[in-house]
Amino acid sequence: MHVEIWSVGKENESFIEDGLRYYFKKTNPVNTVELVLLKPAKKIATTDIERMKLQEEELILKRLSSQHYLVLLDERGKELNSIQWSQQFQQLMNNGTKNLVLLIGGAYGVTDAIKKRASQVWSLSNLVFPHQLVRLIVAEQVYRAFSILNNSPYHHS
Repeated sequence: MHVEIWSVGKENESFIEDGLRYYFKKTNPVNTVELVLLKPAKKIATTDIERMKLQEEELILKRLSSQHYLVLLDERGKELNSIQWSQQFQQLMNNGTKNLVLLIGGAYGVTDAIKKRASQVWSLSNLVFPHQLVRLIVAEQVYRAFSILNNSPYHHS
């Protein structure tokens, strides 16, 4: 199963990029993982939040195909622990999912159209994190999930 972490926003700081490379390198022998940055074409005044979300929706929907299984990461989603992430990944692979997209929406969330398109909505935490850090956390959790599935000693229960 190919995993894509989609994130709306700007380029990563170098320390985040280093961390992403680290986890992708460790995961890629088992499953391919990549980060896809979705950058809005132009800046919109932050006072026009709905317009910004619609522009982000357009970017997401333009790239999303019927071949993608979309999981939205949202603070109001279902909280899963690392074992549950691995179980979800196993279930998706058992069901023949070829392309999993883990979507990190924009700073103000996503539109209802994106929420409706998502097959599942997961929450990483009740805490709020900067988007770049969320990318790194998701990359680590993807690695951890595949480590659990492959009985690697990385994850200790």
